[in-house]
Amino acid sequence: MIKMKNLTLGYKKEKILNKLNLKIKKGEFIGIIGPSGAGKSTLLMSVVGGIKVFDGHFEVLDYNMENIKKKELIKLRKQVGIIFQGYNLVDRLSVLDNVISGMLKDIPMARAIIKYYKEKELKKVQKLMEIVDIQKHSLKRCDELSGGQRQRVAIARALASDPKIILADEPISALDQKSAEKVMKILEKINEDLKVTIIANLHHLEIANQYCHRIIGVNKGIIIFDGKPSELTNEIIEKIYEGEASEEPEE
Repeated sequence: MIKMKNLTLGYKKEKILNKLNLKIKKGEFIGIIGPSGAGKSTLLMSVVGGIKVFDGHFEVLDYNMENIKKKELIKLRKQVGIIFQGYNLVDRLSVLDNVISGMLKDIPMARAIIKYYKEKELKKVQKLMEIVDIQKHSLKRCDELSGGQRQRVAIARALASDPKIILADEPISALDQKSAEKVMKILEKINEDLKVTIIANLHHLEIANQYCHRIIGVNKGIIIFDGKPSELTNEIIEKIYEGEASEEPEE
């Protein structure tokens, strides 16, 4: 699904990640760990473009990211769902409307404006809300929900486009322990039942160990570790979090 060979990434003239060599297969649940500013977000968001390729080979879902065209990039992004730390919901809209907004690529603009949805679309939304256990709140405005509930809405919205890959950028860092565990269990279920590849930036090492099949440790723009959670030693962990990394530039 994703191939990186001797890949160097960054912004404008600044190189952030260097000599990356990664292969990510369908159905993996990957956790990216490392200190702030290490390049985790750059690595994650490179999957949907917008990050400059300085050198090397980069392929996502059979698209060559080194010279991808605008039309191809649009098609690629339709196959990738994104979950943000800040949820990125429209607070004044209902849970249902936020979830169905993930399907807008398949709904004509005229119907979307007047909120006219077909029965099959509503059935799909209902199923997605059940997957994330938010169906009881379907008609509530999103600003009436807790942080954990809002993140579950965001997951359902990401699923609405039938993605092959879900990118989760610090999806639980703003949540309490109980809500965080529920969100991670939902992501685990989506990965196992729907076979969606999940790549998540995670602040909590213990969470990454518990839920991820594979962990990628990044520091100072290079990959320090790539392997199973069971292979992480204290020495490797210290190396991943060693020193202070400079902050990544704003995108």
